Amino acid sequence: MQTRIVRLHGKQDIRIETENAPAPGPGEVLLRMAVGGICGSDLHYYHDGGFGPVRVREPIISGHEASGFVAALGEGVAFPPVGTLVAVNPSQPCGKCIYCAKGQPIHCLDMRFMGSAMRLPHEQGMFRNLLLVPAKQCFPVAEGISPAETACAEPLAVCLHAVAQAGDLSGAKVLVTGAGPIGLLTIAAARYAGASEVVATDLADAALERAAPMGSTSTINVAREPQALSLYEEGKGYFDVVFDCSAAAPALRSAFATVKPRGTIVQVGVTGDVTIPLNALVGKEIVWRGSQRFDQEFAQAVDLISRRAIDVRPIISHSFPLEQSVQAFEQAGDRTSACKVQIDLGTQASPLGVIA
Repeated sequence: MQTRIVRLHGKQDIRIETENAPAPGPGEVLLRMAVGGICGSDLHYYHDGGFGPVRVREPIISGHEASGFVAALGEGVAFPPVGTLVAVNPSQPCGKCIYCAKGQPIHCLDMRFMGSAMRLPHEQGMFRNLLLVPAKQCFPVAEGISPAETACAEPLAVCLHAVAQAGDLSGAKVLVTGAGPIGLLTIAAARYAGASEVVATDLADAALERAAPMGSTSTINVAREPQALSLYEEGKGYFDVVFDCSAAAPALRSAFATVKPRGTIVQVGVTGDVTIPLNALVGKEIVWRGSQRFDQEFAQAVDLISRRAIDVRPIISHSFPLEQSVQAFEQAGDRTSACKVQIDLGTQASPLGVIA
């Protein structure tokens, strides 16, 4: 049995190839993949050959946010049953290292994360027709939820984890800098957590137009209105919490200027070295926390999507067939119109039966 795959061989070098798909072994399921979303890290691999110290050093199948239908079960697997639409958790901590042992699997010393170039050999991802995966990585969604929505579980989990780093948001005034897919889902997660006000900033109107459907109470285009945030600097700051989803130096300066004394900045976006406004950090006794990936939040994300307690549909902007993966990546890099760009991996209409 063969599967088509989307393989990145180097910077701006994506090829559609074919390889054999193995049968599921004990504890595994074979999925007919439905939808895969293009993430920021996938874009960095494609446009830049990596990000920071992480470089693509060998061909890699990208994709770590995807959905698929269970097509075959390995020995000892009874759940999820054949035909089930599932979200695939790409995170596979070892469960044995010191960090796993003390309940911090996000920091696993032997983490395997699908579609990641951090390890060598690289961990292969989900942009393919058929995927073999441990059954425990598959999370069924409710009836009526589309494969496109299901594929948003991974980025939503990232944002739920980020929001959890801020503590209780009941009644909080929140700023979210950067209204890409992660920023928009952070807005939704913050509102779900009880934030009373969420201001979103970005450089592009197209991004900010999606902020209100995701729960923002107001938006600021900082390219057109660079001084609009200055009102929030009065009285040593206005916001209880800032989620920086852009990692742009101007956005970070705004975060430190507009957060209240003893407020919290959660760093979601990543970049290279930046200048830190150290005087503000010390003088306002700001808590500045990083946030990486997720753990239990993946199951929470699937539940919220299943109930549409968080509706992810407004962030989905484009879909391309697998054969047009290059066009999909090019579109995803155009923030004037794109938000979450997805690749149709071949099985959206209905679940398929057992593969012989």
